[in-house]
Amino acid sequence: MLYRLVIFDFDGTLADSFPFFLGVFNIIADRHGFRRIDTSRAHAFRHYDTRRMMRHVGMPAWKLPLASKDFIGMMQDGAHRIALFDGIAQTLRHLHARGVRLAVVSSNSEHNVRTILGPELAGLMRQFECGMSIFGKASRIRAVLRDQHTAAAQALYVGDQATDAQAARKAGVAFGAVHWGYAAIEALRLERCAAEFVTPADLQAIAP
Repeated sequence: MLYRLVIFDFDGTLADSFPFFLGVFNIIADRHGFRRIDTSRAHAFRHYDTRRMMRHVGMPAWKLPLASKDFIGMMQDGAHRIALFDGIAQTLRHLHARGVRLAVVSSNSEHNVRTILGPELAGLMRQFECGMSIFGKASRIRAVLRDQHTAAAQALYVGDQATDAQAARKAGVAFGAVHWGYAAIEALRLERCAAEFVTPADLQAIAP
């Protein structure tokens, strides 16, 4: 076993929520007075980190919590439209069956995470740390390490954005980058990820 504890980001890592994000972004932009995006350029946006995206749409930092709150609320109403990536359910079951501790650290709400995972898969998670700023994940990763009595060297944080990699680094844990999420893998490689996963099934190699 490579790691005793695997902590997952949620949006873009476990859940395929990017289409939903694109579908509601301009509604939120109109509500909070920042620029709309051309959703046909979605592929290009995968090369933007969060701060660059905020600059692109003219969103000041103080509006991020307000926009995030609206996104989370809209997702709560539309959770039935969001699925897990193919292979995630089987992978979570595989890791759990082999004794890997599982947790979620996500800026999304625990309610949304649990709803989209469903009762069975949510029940495999040892801990949920949810609802923080996208820039505030490091302290929550440390909280999981503490509560799960796991050394940082024995933990992996799996995510899909540069902010996930930066949070892992601040918390002293390895970062595993997924190829299927919001950010392009080329952008994540700049963050010196410890592992890459091309498909969700590849995560099973953590505990073969």
